[in-house]
Amino acid sequence: MTVHPGPVRIGIDVGGTFTDAVAVDAHSFELLGQVKVPTSHDHADGVAHGILEALEKLQAEAGIGAGDVSFLAHGTTQATNALLEGDVATVGIAGIGAGFDGFATRRLAALGKMELAPGRRLPLRYAAVREPGEADAAVTALREQGAEVIVAVEPFSVDDPEGERAVVAAARERGMLATATHEITSLYGLTKRARTAVLNAGIMPRMVSTADLVEASVQRAGITAPLMVVRGDGGVMSLPEMRRRPLLTALSGPAAGVAGALMGEKLSEGVFLETGGTSTDISVIRRGRVQVRHARLGGRETYLPALDVRTVGIGGGSLVRFSGRAVTEVGPRSAHIAGLPYACFAPASALTGAKLVTVSPRPDDPDDYVALEAADGRRYALTLTCAANALGVVPAGSYARAEPEASRLAVLPLAEALGLSVEEAARIVVRQAVKPVRAVVETLVREYRLDHPSLVGGGGGSAAVTPFLGEETGHDWRIAAHSEVISPLGAALALVRESVERIVPSPSNADILAARAEAEAAVVAQGADPAGVEVDVTVDPTRNLIRAVATGATELRTKDRSSTVDEAAMRDEVARSLGVPAGEVGELAATAQHRVFGARARRHGWLGRFAAPVEHVRVVDAEGVVRLHSAGALVEKTDVGAAPGRLATLVDKHTRYGDGGSRAPAVWLLVGPKIADLSGVLDRDQLVALIGAELKTRAADEPVVAILEDRR
Repeated sequence: MTVHPGPVRIGIDVGGTFTDAVAVDAHSFELLGQVKVPTSHDHADGVAHGILEALEKLQAEAGIGAGDVSFLAHGTTQATNALLEGDVATVGIAGIGAGFDGFATRRLAALGKMELAPGRRLPLRYAAVREPGEADAAVTALREQGAEVIVAVEPFSVDDPEGERAVVAAARERGMLATATHEITSLYGLTKRARTAVLNAGIMPRMVSTADLVEASVQRAGITAPLMVVRGDGGVMSLPEMRRRPLLTALSGPAAGVAGALMGEKLSEGVFLETGGTSTDISVIRRGRVQVRHARLGGRETYLPALDVRTVGIGGGSLVRFSGRAVTEVGPRSAHIAGLPYACFAPASALTGAKLVTVSPRPDDPDDYVALEAADGRRYALTLTCAANALGVVPAGSYARAEPEASRLAVLPLAEALGLSVEEAARIVVRQAVKPVRAVVETLVREYRLDHPSLVGGGGGSAAVTPFLGEETGHDWRIAAHSEVISPLGAALALVRESVERIVPSPSNADILAARAEAEAAVVAQGADPAGVEVDVTVDPTRNLIRAVATGATELRTKDRSSTVDEAAMRDEVARSLGVPAGEVGELAATAQHRVFGARARRHGWLGRFAAPVEHVRVVDAEGVVRLHSAGALVEKTDVGAAPGRLATLVDKHTRYGDGGSRAPAVWLLVGPKIADLSGVLDRDQLVALIGAELKTRAADEPVVAILEDRR
């Protein structure tokens, strides 16, 4: 055993069957060790016991001391599963207000009709609070009705939370868990805000109990590094924050994998496909940012920020359906559901002479799913992974790679039934399986207007889907390194994240700067290094919405470019990303942490054939990774002292006017270790104010590179 001197980042993913843990060098991101243990659902300490077991096993095998651990994060499906199964606590709503406000809150009792799972409605109690002085009586009444956790609801609490605070204080004085709608979101919309808060409360008792047990387990291991939890939007948050808003961990299953693609695979523009045995989760990274939207839970929209993930019922274990004459479908049932092992992973000798049979994976399923019956009577599943291996598209060294002879024998009975060669039959199966995945990928590429996107596959079944999909679509593709543990890798590498949303009619510069400052302060409070915090601000004038999303690492991660970057390989990657020969790429600007390259290229789409070429820009970080894509851009080199005046002039010059009003250019600033994304702001004055906020703490002679892109 080699002892690693640290610092080390540890990521743990608690799955339904197994808990995976990995250790990563905090500087090089090298994988130092990985372990797998059964998830401890039935233990007295619940999943916390499995986390401790995985942690201790990982430390022992990788030679990691408690003092070497600089960061520890875990992802869990506990919140998601509780909501999907309807296994939530009884929630007591304290509806605050008299007159119309009281009428509005009384209507929230109807949230008890929300069906979380078939036959499982949200257990809800209601009590009225006409004024803050009645908070004690309302909490007492709700507890007597069986409420386990209290939600304080007042129509305009985002402006004046006094009533909600009174109810929460009364509940906590009685030792009860409580939450308030203004703590969940600053957005208006009483019903949606209350729905989100009620779901947050429903999982709070279980999640807080688990958090306490996990924290105790980590302390027993002697680790003093901050303990973080994966959020549904791809970031992580501190344990105290998770106790307050556990709902943010819901739908975090795919989030850790996306974080792994963003940080570990350095994906800046493309689609991440995480393929398991039964399904594929598909998500987007655009211009170095994960794409997030408000999630639907219990069939209703909430204010929960979560990844925009599209799930397709195709996985590595998906079974083939056969009409007797043609392959009609692949999936949705998998080998796991049928209780059969993959044929391609059986010894070739066991498959010799096997015959094709039809099965029903579940008693009420159609009986047109096919399997192989060997000479000794054993049955094996003919899966997508078998077909992909028989076709030869699974790369060597992949987790899903099988022996060629076994793969060929697995597909042979189907090929004979079709009257085709093994390769032809395998191609039919893989193409049929990948068809719905391709449709979703192409939709996402169009919706998000991705620029030369790459496909990155993660998960144990990734090699059964991504290589063939890449070949079919013409997109560059790759399988993530250590794809079978992409989720714990993502947890280990994830950034602290916080989102602040506000509805402000005609927001002033002060309103926007306040939202930005609140988001930045929130991630710093959770351990992010202030020097590296990036805040993306979006102002939607049609909805009067301000959104500030802050991200930051718990330590500032910088590298010596000269010692780590292969210049030729980096330029080749930039050229690939731009879609031009390497000789057409030129360096336009640089700071200590970033370099800006550009090339003249045509816009995408059929209209681009008739348009003049424009300057396409790529920003590369100190590790040689493309971090930002921009088309039709102006690159301006200046310094902090001169930047406010110079950039204000350029913003004026590139602001466009039309029937819908003015639209300032999209702007990104390269300053210090940050890429400040200001592209979400359309108003000229608000944009100039944010530029000032980004530069105010920097030295006057520090170089700044601005990238301006006209709105189209």
